[in-house]
Amino acid sequence: MVPKIHKRGKRTIGLLYYLYGPGKAEEHTDPHLVASWDHAAPDPGRDAEATHKQLQQLLDQPLSLLTDAQRAKPHVWHLSVRNAPDDRILSDEDWGDIARRMVAAAGIDDPDQGAGCRWVAVRHADDHIHILATLAREDGYRPNLDRDAVRVQAEARLLEKELGLRRLKPGDGTAAQRPTSAEQHKAARQGRERTAREELRETVRRAVAGAQGEEEFFDRLAAAGLLVKKRVAPSGDLLGYKVALPDDRNKDGEPVYYPGARLAPDLSLPRIRERWSADTVAQDGETVQPLRPVPAAPATARRSTAAVAWQAVLVVEHGEDDLAAAHIAATGEVLDALAKTSAAHTRRELQDAAWAFERASRSHVRAVRGHDRALRQAARDLVHGGPALGRGEDGASTAMAIDMLFFLVTAAAHWHARKGHAQQAEAAQQAAEHLRSAYRAAAGHPLAVLHQRGRHLARPLLLRQTAVLRTAVPDLADQVLAEAGWYALAATLADAEAAGYDPAALLVDAVGRRELGTAESVSDVLVWRLRRAADLPADATGARPVSSPDTRSAPAAPRRGSAPAQQAR
Repeated sequence: MVPKIHKRGKRTIGLLYYLYGPGKAEEHTDPHLVASWDHAAPDPGRDAEATHKQLQQLLDQPLSLLTDAQRAKPHVWHLSVRNAPDDRILSDEDWGDIARRMVAAAGIDDPDQGAGCRWVAVRHADDHIHILATLAREDGYRPNLDRDAVRVQAEARLLEKELGLRRLKPGDGTAAQRPTSAEQHKAARQGRERTAREELRETVRRAVAGAQGEEEFFDRLAAAGLLVKKRVAPSGDLLGYKVALPDDRNKDGEPVYYPGARLAPDLSLPRIRERWSADTVAQDGETVQPLRPVPAAPATARRSTAAVAWQAVLVVEHGEDDLAAAHIAATGEVLDALAKTSAAHTRRELQDAAWAFERASRSHVRAVRGHDRALRQAARDLVHGGPALGRGEDGASTAMAIDMLFFLVTAAAHWHARKGHAQQAEAAQQAAEHLRSAYRAAAGHPLAVLHQRGRHLARPLLLRQTAVLRTAVPDLADQVLAEAGWYALAATLADAEAAGYDPAALLVDAVGRRELGTAESVSDVLVWRLRRAADLPADATGARPVSSPDTRSAPAAPRRGSAPAQQAR
């Protein structure tokens, strides 16, 4: 159940005409009264003799007792209450009870507080009602509407439980502004999947991802086809910006502009600048070089992303809250950049993952930017690396990056859950599911190649990798050996051994440092962790068959503290 307090109005009669009218797209059906401050209130929807003017005069009557200075300006309070599409259809009596509880919770008309404001609840669809109230109590005082939005949300959570409706997560005021009903109807008329506000928010977020400063940011907005207006102070300083879609026009044919802050709280120019300024300050306060502009190849950018995501999981799981919040916010930039540069077969799921995670990237825990610099560099590398192919090293390294990002997003979901951020935790979980689907699309071919290489390993070599598995991770060995992905892991262990690494040490490190409980296939996850740690090609299509080296001459994995050891982490 979603209660939404709309912008206050000045004309009671105007809102009544809308509520009892056909709607902007003929969507209103059988408009009628389900509850009001007075059981005898006229209902223009069901009573042929009742008029909108009569109802308006009754609603506004208490205003006539007040002077202009005493009247609330504007005086029309408007609340809509909407159920989820899959909720059962409630009766008029149910909606009437809901309306009475909502106005009491808001402070409009609470029977326990004496004379309240006059109000009506109109139903013109199966799934929602509108409540109109005039802000003048019968005793001449103004109603106390402090925190009315918070109170009606709390009442909605109680009603969901009592009526057996879909139960929503409580909000915390950090979500992006929802599109208005007018924006939604306009999008439907124009054949858009999303409203202009939502399209702009996604485009601006992608423009921010990995951007190094104002010039690059605004160049990206222009390249994306947006109309941009900058707000400049008399001194010449840039104060803000607003954007519009070229084909989104108002009734006068003018573009409809949205300031960044109206798209999302973290898209205002001051909040975006926090990322840029933090990029040049090290943790000890010393000035550092800005994010490097040198473009990397798509596959190189994806391997770097996988490595950075691997390290970020530790920060989110064990770091201070402000550092974790910064890494979670920067994860959103990485997802935006990856979606922007992805191949066709993974693009939609990655875009949906980035869209869902947008809600998880903000909370009331203030992020200390600068510590997330590695993730922002990864986003920058992805953008400058350009679009990736869906095959070869590009495709396989994409699967590697998605696999690591899945665990980072899952860690973010757990962090939000521990902090009681219900909406953010749910959003991160939704993003993880989209990443899981994208991973299946990206990983199918490269894992199939490794699977075939593993099946064709010489039997003594395969038996040795089996023994390595049982020795290194005895608790997981039976599960991994039973999985279809075991042969791909065996081929990877053999590749790592041939490259001079101790496969057992790599296994212990890969299993011990990150959770595996959310993995669909433990062997698949270990494949990517080992191939990244040992710097093995993600795509093994052109690899030579692995020979059986002499284990007595195989060097051990480097000790921690050396450069290769840092890489192997």
